[in-house]
Amino acid sequence: MAASSSPCIFFTTTLLLLLSISSVKLPFHPRDLLPLLPRQVSWPVLNSLNTAVDLLPTFIGSASLKNDAVEWKGACFYENKAWLELNNKSGSEFGGGTLHIKVDKAHSWTCMDIYVFVTPYRVTWDWYFASREHTMEFKEWEGKAEYEYVKQKGVSIFLMEAGMLGTLRALWDVFPLFTNTGWGENSNIAFLKNHMGANFYARPKPWVTNITTDEIHSGDLLAISKIRGRWGGFETLEKWVSGAYAGHTAVCLRDSEGKLWVGESGNENEKGEDVIAVLPWEEWWEFEQTKDDSNPHIALLPLHPDYRAKFNVTAAWEYARSMDGKPYGYHNLIFSWIDTISGNYPPPLDAHLVASVMTVWSKIQPDYAANMWNEALNKRLGTEGLDLPDVLVEVEKRGSSFDELLAVPEQDDWIYSDGKSTSCIAFILEMYKEAGLFDPISSSIQVTEFTIKDAYMLKFFENNASRFPKWCNDNDDVKLPYCQILGKYRMELPGYNTMEPYPHMNEHCPSLPPKYHRPKNC
Repeated sequence: MAASSSPCIFFTTTLLLLLSISSVKLPFHPRDLLPLLPRQVSWPVLNSLNTAVDLLPTFIGSASLKNDAVEWKGACFYENKAWLELNNKSGSEFGGGTLHIKVDKAHSWTCMDIYVFVTPYRVTWDWYFASREHTMEFKEWEGKAEYEYVKQKGVSIFLMEAGMLGTLRALWDVFPLFTNTGWGENSNIAFLKNHMGANFYARPKPWVTNITTDEIHSGDLLAISKIRGRWGGFETLEKWVSGAYAGHTAVCLRDSEGKLWVGESGNENEKGEDVIAVLPWEEWWEFEQTKDDSNPHIALLPLHPDYRAKFNVTAAWEYARSMDGKPYGYHNLIFSWIDTISGNYPPPLDAHLVASVMTVWSKIQPDYAANMWNEALNKRLGTEGLDLPDVLVEVEKRGSSFDELLAVPEQDDWIYSDGKSTSCIAFILEMYKEAGLFDPISSSIQVTEFTIKDAYMLKFFENNASRFPKWCNDNDDVKLPYCQILGKYRMELPGYNTMEPYPHMNEHCPSLPPKYHRPKNC
């Protein structure tokens, strides 16, 4: 064993030394040879060079008729430029075009660059291995709208910064985030540690609290964090872009007979649809303990006695019953995150990439796209029925930009095709609003602009541990300022219970990792 592993150790050491030499031009780049090593040797090295974030392409510019050429430094080729010409090789009404891409000065003989080319009407890609001029042919524009758009804005160019090998490695990192396995759980934990600075300290057993429900009250918030499976992967990405350390929420309600219920936006019904539901506590709690395979971590956030006294239970129930059975609020899900033109996008995310992702999904899943953003974008424009390409063209006509459109605050009174749209936290905060917790500034609060982090930072919750339920954190030597009731790892909620509400709260707040700095009164 020792004799056979020595060449691998020597080769790996040599590669790592070469990786540190940036001033020497080599006929190959050392990382290009890493796949030749055994997987147990090469992948840990690749893991230190590339992460799941490297899967995201970087916007480098638009090749348009308005500029001579766009120039940039690539991941492989260091001198690149692109320019666009319109032609009519197809003999069609609006013709097509040719995108010229000249690549030069490769850092090694074995590298390549991958590019994605986007208009609101199409997405295509190509990769380049040789130093020369390449072309991407657009044989025919999809009608007048694409022709006019390209004339004005050109073709957007995105670079896969990690290159071919890095992109494959990043895909390997992203895939397990959504798998319901121990591998997936560890991948989610690693992502949150690396990109948010999150901690995952194990709690002493038992990891489930023996609760007596008589000390849970109407309005108490349930903060939930899932770390494996489909929802675990989704929540991990949601946490990364928003700065929230929880990815889901629910709320407690007692009826006139004293029975405890849980209101939740995002509960899966028998048809597999995510809807708003009001469930008996016993049913909800039993599911989270025994049937939720996303390994949920749950904390109870009790309301402060002053806010509990202010909480109008009758109004809260009226609101909950009016929303029961309605679809989850996909329409405005992403807009609670995006408040600014550039301060909400962790690099290399930006509005260009968001538009490109929307374009891809609009082609693949048009109904999904309409539900997720088309209606919300129309609301912001004051239009009806425009699909994504038409939205982008309309924005251009108005002399605005897509990043400005995304940052327009959501309005709580907007009615979508399937009714009011509320995500898990918007449902709860709208209930708080109806119950009087935001009075007297309720009319100047748009709860659909709040993220989960914005919600648990509200100074609505108990701040005196002596008033916590007797079973609160009773098995843990670390006394949290809230009651964790489920989960192996100790939940952390930075900024918890620190912020008084103010008019137009959270309408213009940045959220850049890893510090997630928040200006005063944003």
